[in-house]
Amino acid sequence: MASATDENLRRLVRALAPRLILDRCRVGMPRRRGVGRPRNVAAHLGGEIDIDASMDAIATAAGEGRMPGLDELTARDWGRPELALCLVVDRSGSMSGARLATAVVTAAACLVRAPREHAVIAFARYADVLAPLGGSTDPGRVVEDVLALRGHGMTSVSAALEQARVQLAGSRASRRVTVLLSDCRSTDEVDPLPAALALDELVILAPADDCDEARRVARESGARWGEITGVDEVPALLDRLLDHA
Repeated sequence: MASATDENLRRLVRALAPRLILDRCRVGMPRRRGVGRPRNVAAHLGGEIDIDASMDAIATAAGEGRMPGLDELTARDWGRPELALCLVVDRSGSMSGARLATAVVTAAACLVRAPREHAVIAFARYADVLAPLGGSTDPGRVVEDVLALRGHGMTSVSAALEQARVQLAGSRASRRVTVLLSDCRSTDEVDPLPAALALDELVILAPADDCDEARRVARESGARWGEITGVDEVPALLDRLLDHA
């Protein structure tokens, strides 16, 4: 529907889908462990509404005769500031149907699990940074950009992982994790193993029907990995792999 020929339908789907997907990926999130720090975040990222901090937005919306949006309100959240995530999405080949849905849900799951420090990269022959680490890109816009991905070209896993290393080098988090969504089959004849070994932590999410190369890369690089058998399983699978550090 996001690529429907009807322009109005396409616009409506792309406006609604990011909010629905982000909300869906928050469901069932595990309680954060360890000592965290309370912080103010935009309410659409989760947490409990801070009425005092949101009073100006509430008053403004009331004066305009409407309800305030979550992106206007402030919430108080106990975060885990030690985690930074860089999602690397393989966009080579076809990007439609279940594969596109998996990419979008994985992006949303990463954004809600590392709301302050995240980056998103899409790659085929070259790596394109959709959301740089430390940028102020709205999560909904990032999900929308992933939703608009179209597949093409060769596959250079090595180049993508190198760009992930560059992005995460700017993070001050104690855990800097690259999440690679790919079957890991490179067509540029460059072994991705050296780039994988250069990362602090690597988590690989691979399709269950094409995961032999992902298994090899994970085994030889010490990465954690999992098979994706359905898009609804992605948030829980990501949580499990992140918790097994």
